[in-house]
Amino acid sequence: MTIAHCSEGSELDLCIPTWMTRWAGEVPAVAALLDRPEAERLSAGYGHTLREIGQQPQTWLDTAARASAMADELAELTEGVQLVLTGSGSSQFAGNCLAPALQRSMGATVRVIPSGQLIVDRQGVVPVSKRCLVVSLARSGDSPESCAAVDALLAGEPACRHLVITCNEQGRLARSYRRLDKVRCLLLDPRTCDQSLVMTSSFTNMVIAGLFLGRTGDAAGYLQTVSALSELAQAQLLQYTQALAEVATRPFRSVFFLGDGCRYGAAMESALKMLEITNGRVDTRAETFLGLRHGPMCAIHPDTLVVAFLSSDRVARAYQLDLLAELRDKRLGLCRVVTGEMVPPGVPGSGDLIISRPSMPGVDDSSAAVLDAVVGQLLAFFRALHEGFRPDSPSVNGVINRVVGGFRIHDARQAGRP
Repeated sequence: MTIAHCSEGSELDLCIPTWMTRWAGEVPAVAALLDRPEAERLSAGYGHTLREIGQQPQTWLDTAARASAMADELAELTEGVQLVLTGSGSSQFAGNCLAPALQRSMGATVRVIPSGQLIVDRQGVVPVSKRCLVVSLARSGDSPESCAAVDALLAGEPACRHLVITCNEQGRLARSYRRLDKVRCLLLDPRTCDQSLVMTSSFTNMVIAGLFLGRTGDAAGYLQTVSALSELAQAQLLQYTQALAEVATRPFRSVFFLGDGCRYGAAMESALKMLEITNGRVDTRAETFLGLRHGPMCAIHPDTLVVAFLSSDRVARAYQLDLLAELRDKRLGLCRVVTGEMVPPGVPGSGDLIISRPSMPGVDDSSAAVLDAVVGQLLAFFRALHEGFRPDSPSVNGVINRVVGGFRIHDARQAGRP
């Protein structure tokens, strides 16, 4: 194995090189990729993405420590507010993973508004309440919408306060508002600012950070939850990466990702990951379980993979299992990947993969979306390799880029709008 070991005395759970070596030691599909010098991995186009997927369990612990260190400041910032979570693409979907959890834990209205909507229709989407906190989620903070959305709100909604959660302390979003009292910033470890085109560890770490907004009065409990998530993610990577790598080579041409609540956010992110990393070759959709019956089910063909993120809530799961049974009875789809806490017997059909996680205190539908996202990341990563793409830079013709290219931001006053 060519990955360098950590220095003597370092702890396994905090040591990414040692953890990656262990992952490769127990998973042949990973060993085949990591048993090459780093320069060759990068040249082959997967070195960044594989490392960024694998580092997530350890980086979550660092993110939790950074968030909890701001407990007093964040408690004051979130008291008595309506919350707006904003971002673009994966950053928006991180908000979708957070919104239901934060609305429950904060007892406040929480909305997810794409950054682009804040620019083009601010008055139609921003809550009327004067007590509003806008949380901007961004990997780099350098996409055109990032600062434009904050600028529009500072000018048009002066009562709003702002929190930036970003992986890039050198990005425009992190640097532009440092002297403003209305804007606070939570900076994540630079390792989470993924170098791959697709977002993986940046996505899950922003979710982990955002969860603390609803736990500012229980930092100890929050840290325990993240520790449990890290442990579950490591076990999931060790136990199921090989099986997911094999599923990724099956003859599917489209994928449906199903989830409800916070886990619908994971379904949307997983659909985007598969679409981006295969350069659009694999068609993807995200749906809620009950929403699938209202038209989209007709698009599940014999070459469609169905990936189901099961809820841990008893009532929600009952509806979800009924839907999966219906798909089986109608013989829809090529096969299924079903993941969740303590998946009951009788769910799998022929060729299905079941990823069943043990129950752990503090881990439920409010936090488990990050575990679902890792499943989606692994499926997408190995499918990209199977299709002959470079996961670090899959857009062959440069149609999409790691940071969205610059485009003109139109001034509302010049356009004649208020």
